[in-house]
Amino acid sequence: MDGAHDMGGVAGFGAVQLEPNEPVFHAEWERRVLAMTLAMARPGQWNIDASRFARENRPAEDYLSKSYYQIWLAGIERLMAERGLVAPEEIEAGEPLLPRKDVPVLKADEVPAMLRKGGPTVRPTQAPARFAVGDRVRARMMHPPTHTRLPNYVRGHVGVIELLHGAHVFPDSHAMGQGEQPQWLYTVAFDGRELWGEDGDPTSLISVDAWESYLEPL
Repeated sequence: MDGAHDMGGVAGFGAVQLEPNEPVFHAEWERRVLAMTLAMARPGQWNIDASRFARENRPAEDYLSKSYYQIWLAGIERLMAERGLVAPEEIEAGEPLLPRKDVPVLKADEVPAMLRKGGPTVRPTQAPARFAVGDRVRARMMHPPTHTRLPNYVRGHVGVIELLHGAHVFPDSHAMGQGEQPQWLYTVAFDGRELWGEDGDPTSLISVDAWESYLEPL
C-alpha cells in the first residue's frame, strides 16, 4: 500500500538526520516493546508480514506522529485486539483486567532457541527464474491497497538485475493470510537519475530487493 511508511525520495521532510553513536534503544520501554513483539510470535496468531502490515497500515498523521517503537507497540496492540488477545480497556489501563487467554506462552528458557531459529523465508520452487543477472527490468507501476514490499519510488522505473536470492515467501500474500506463494527474489539496481531525473545524484545507485511479480521484462 502507499502508506506513510514508504517515504523514500519524498520531498518536504528535509535531509535524513544521522544520530552519532545511536543506541539500540533510547529508553527501557523500547527494549520491552521489542521483547513483547518477539514473544508474541509464540502463540502463532500472525506472521512477520502481517505484523509489518499492522505497523504500516495506519493513517499518515498517526504514523508520522509516532516514534519507531511507538509504531511497533501500536502494531502489536492492533494484532492482539483483532484476535481477542487483549481488550481495549486493558490497553488503556496498561494491565490485564480479564481472565488470561489459553494460548502458548514463550518461556525464558525457550528464547535462545527461538532467536537462533529466526524466521527463514527461503522455499523450494520448481519454476525457473524469469530473469538473470544483467537483465534490464521495469518495476511495475502498482498501487495495491494491501501489503507490498515494492518501494513507491522505484515503481515504473528501469533497473538492472544485480543478484538472485532464490525463492522466498511472498510477503504480499503472506500478510493477507493467503499463503506463502514463494517467488524468486532479486536485487535490482536503479540509477539515481532514473529515479529522480536530472536533479538526482548521478553517482547514486539504489539497490532494491524485489519479488518476481514486481518486475516486467524490457
